[in-house]
Amino acid sequence: MQDINIGAKVQEFRTQKKISLRQLAGKAGMTPSMLSQIENNVVNPSINTLKEIARALEVPMFKFFQDDSLPEKMIVRDGQRKIIGNPGQEVFYQLLTPDTSGAIEFCLMEIPPHSESANQPHEHEGEEVAYVIEGKVKIIVGSREEWLNTGDSIRIPALSPHKWVNEDEISVQVVFAVTPPGF
Repeated sequence: MQDINIGAKVQEFRTQKKISLRQLAGKAGMTPSMLSQIENNVVNPSINTLKEIARALEVPMFKFFQDDSLPEKMIVRDGQRKIIGNPGQEVFYQLLTPDTSGAIEFCLMEIPPHSESANQPHEHEGEEVAYVIEGKVKIIVGSREEWLNTGDSIRIPALSPHKWVNEDEISVQVVFAVTPPGF
C-alpha cells in the first residue's frame, strides 16, 4: 500500500483556499504549532482532528486519503485510440478520451477529400466545440454554411443539426469536444 502524505494534503488544500496556517488552526480548534507539525508530518493527526481540519477547510475527509497519481485508464497513448470508421475510406473518428463515461468527450475527426460527415445534418444533445487542425472545411449548421480554415474554431449549440463537408483535395482534421458525450 502506498504511503499517503496527509500533512502535504492538508497544506495543499489550505493554500488552495488561501487560508493562513494560523487561520486554519483557529477554525479547526488547535494551535498553529500543532497544525504545522501535522503539515510537516512530525505528528499524525487523530481521526477527530482530521475531521475538524476537513470541516474547517470545507473538504470531505476522504480527500486527504485520495491518491492523486493518474491511473492508466485516464491516459490514451498515441496509437491506442479507439477508432470509429475506416481511415482513408470515410470520415473516421479517434476518441481522445479513454471512454465516454465522463462529462466530456474529446475526438479527432478526419474527413477524406471530397467527403462529408453525414448524408443529412445530425444533432446531438450536447454542445460541441471544434477546432480545425488542418485543411479547409465547410460546416453546415441549420441553414447556415460557413467555411473554416486551419486554426479556426466553432461552437455548435446543443440540438443544432450540422454536418461537415470537405470539398478539397486533401484530408481535413478537426478536433472537437462534446458535452455530454455523444458517441
